[in-house]
Amino acid sequence: MKTFFGTGSGSEFGKIVTMDRFDSGRSLSPIRQAEAYWTALLTGDGVPMRSQIDPRGLENILEYTFVLERIAPGLARYRLAGSHLNKLAGMEVRGMPLTAFFEPAARDDVKTLLDQVFSAPAIAELGLVSKGKLGRTSLQARMILLPLKSDLGDVSRVLGVMISDGAIGATPRRFIVSDHRVRSVSAIQHPPTPAPQPVEGFAENQRTFKGAPHLRLVSSRDD
Repeated sequence: MKTFFGTGSGSEFGKIVTMDRFDSGRSLSPIRQAEAYWTALLTGDGVPMRSQIDPRGLENILEYTFVLERIAPGLARYRLAGSHLNKLAGMEVRGMPLTAFFEPAARDDVKTLLDQVFSAPAIAELGLVSKGKLGRTSLQARMILLPLKSDLGDVSRVLGVMISDGAIGATPRRFIVSDHRVRSVSAIQHPPTPAPQPVEGFAENQRTFKGAPHLRLVSSRDD
């Protein structure tokens, strides 16, 4: 079983959740591509600017890609969205809130995660499930939210990817959050440095090393 660490109630990264429900490397590829692109723009000064995002750098995954704008605490709307999101909604999603893709019972969780993305700032990755009902088959999806700065310098934009695995069927599709993972940007910028380890075979125990013995002159004379 594949697992990763998510946010638990007892600590920031304490809950272990499963990834087996969405185990297609091909399906996860757009998420990893977007994350790699975003990480390449990351600097010591903070998260990338929205103006740095060039669609040409994401041309292979544009249909899954979106940009959010923060409009209130826990709320963000789609400013741009690829065709895959429109297919899942059965309509144009630009201008709609992010929570429109979620069941009412899941929306408070989504708002909490979105607040973490903007305020920490942090990366959030979500596992999603849309239940099969009313002629729909069960549908799995994943989403990643990558924080961005606006032109004013505040963290109020998100670069995201959402991709589903399976037949979309009747729309609109709405999801619950099956698992999630949150990583602070500061931890990505400044990963902990491992302590140097002594090399076996070359370490000396200084307390038992007494130094060289005194030299004694030995004289030899011919008879």
